[in-house]
Amino acid sequence: MNIVVCVKQTVDLQQVRIRKETRQPVLENIPLTLSAIDKNALEEAVRLKDKTGGKVFVVSAGPETLEETIKEALAMGADEAVLVTAAELGDMESATAALLLAGAIKRMEGVDLILLGEGSADNYSGQVGPRLAEILALPQITYVKSMEVDGRKVKAVRSLEDFLEEVEVELPALISVVSEINEPRIPAVTQILRAGRKPKKILKPADLSLKIAEGRSVETLSNLAPVQERRGILFKEGMKELPGLIQALKEEGVGRK
Repeated sequence: MNIVVCVKQTVDLQQVRIRKETRQPVLENIPLTLSAIDKNALEEAVRLKDKTGGKVFVVSAGPETLEETIKEALAMGADEAVLVTAAELGDMESATAALLLAGAIKRMEGVDLILLGEGSADNYSGQVGPRLAEILALPQITYVKSMEVDGRKVKAVRSLEDFLEEVEVELPALISVVSEINEPRIPAVTQILRAGRKPKKILKPADLSLKIAEGRSVETLSNLAPVQERRGILFKEGMKELPGLIQALKEEGVGRK
């Protein structure tokens, strides 16, 4: 089975700081990494490969820095990487990303399954998966929390707001996963060293006969952290401070109708 995993390069959200004065995130000089849920998709692909055989290909589109970041995916168990890079792809929209990913995948033969995270760690629009399935004319299953491959069929469980749904689809297909599906592995040092020797193909949008449209169809008006006015109050003496705890809860309006 040949599995394609679409991954996105994002800033490491664990290291993002918020400016207190403006409530805006500080993104300068933040290390780059793979989107967290895409790692779940890659982990699932590697587990499937171990069971069924075949290869795992990672496909991604972004700026030139993507070439260094993709080593993490290769270290996690992907066999090959196909990258579409250009300076202007550093902040592209979901529609552009899906178009470029589809262009790269169309050049590959014998793709049985496409996996990706349900949403990216940075903006979580959740659009790339459905757009990609539409362009490639593939059936898709979203919000997948567990899955198994039985011959040429995929049986998956979707995690929806208040219930679970079991779905079955014929391959080839596209599946987007949620983080609950697994725990991504941490590559060993030897795997990281071997990652640099794995095959990697670098493409440009022109190689896919695609021209990136200028301008943006969606404009971000504001990107602010939520206002946090509440303060933490610590009660160290247990039951001795129960009256103070009750008073603090009353001041917060707890129990007030």
